[in-house]
Amino acid sequence: MSADTFDDPITDFLRQLVDVDGVLKTVYIAGSGPAVVLMPEMPGVSPDVLRLARWVRDAGFTVYVPSLFGADGAYPTVEGGEEVVRRACVSAEFRAFAGGGTSPVTSWLRGLARQAHAACGGVGVGAIGLCFTGNFALTMTLEPAVVAPVLGHPSLPLDDPAGLEIGEEDARAVRERVERDGLKVLAYRFEGDRWCTGRRFAAYQALLGDAFDGRVLPDCAANTDPPPFFRDRVVTPHSVVTAHLVDEDGHPTVRARDEILGFLAERLGAGR
Repeated sequence: MSADTFDDPITDFLRQLVDVDGVLKTVYIAGSGPAVVLMPEMPGVSPDVLRLARWVRDAGFTVYVPSLFGADGAYPTVEGGEEVVRRACVSAEFRAFAGGGTSPVTSWLRGLARQAHAACGGVGVGAIGLCFTGNFALTMTLEPAVVAPVLGHPSLPLDDPAGLEIGEEDARAVRERVERDGLKVLAYRFEGDRWCTGRRFAAYQALLGDAFDGRVLPDCAANTDPPPFFRDRVVTPHSVVTAHLVDEDGHPTVRARDEILGFLAERLGAGR
C-alpha cells in the first residue's frame, strides 16, 4: 500500500505563522478552551501525532502543534525519517547528544506558550512533548504560563540512556519552579524502550522527587504494526500514545491517553 494513503492533509486545523522574537514557525491550531502545546515526535507532525492532537482538541482544549522538523502530515517512512533525524541532530536548534545542555528551540516554544495563554486565557497552558521533544515539555515550565507538563518517551540525549536534555542551570530553575508552584510532571515510556530507558526515568526522579510521576507500560501493550520508521528504525516499543498506541477501548495505551487528558483537565481546570 502506498504511504501516500496515510498522509494527513490537516484541513481541520488553522495553519498560522507564529513569530517569537523574530523567528517564524508554522503552528497548527484547533479547538477551544485552555491551550495545550503538543510538540511532534520524530520524524514530524505525522498522522499519529495529529490523531493525538484531535483527541486533545475534542477533550475541550485549544491545541497548538508547532512544526519543528519533517514534512507536516507525512506518513513516517524509513528513508524520510532517517533524513529528518540526521538534519535535526546537526541543527543549532537542538541538542541531541550528551553535554549539549538545553535545546535552544525551547526558548521559542516558551514564547509560543505565552502567546497561547494570552489568546486562550485560563489558569495556564499544558505542554506535551514526544520522543525527540519529550523533555522540552519540562524545560517549558521555565515559562510561568506552563502548568501541566507531559513527557512522552523523552529520548534525548541519544547517546546517554541516563542523561537529561537540560543544562545544569535550567535544571535547578525547573526544580525550584516545580517545588515553588507544586507542579506535577507526568511521563510515559514502555518498559523495554531503548531510547527512553528506566535509567532516564530514574534521573528525572532524582531531579524532581515526588513531583515526577513516571508511568511504565509493558512492551506487550505496544502496537505490533507501527509505521515503517518505527518498525525498522526505532525497533523497540516507544511511542505510547502515537505510533505504538492500539486504538481499542480499555487498551493500556488508550488508558494512558485518557490519563493524559485527565491530567490536563485537572491542572488546567477545563476539558469535557
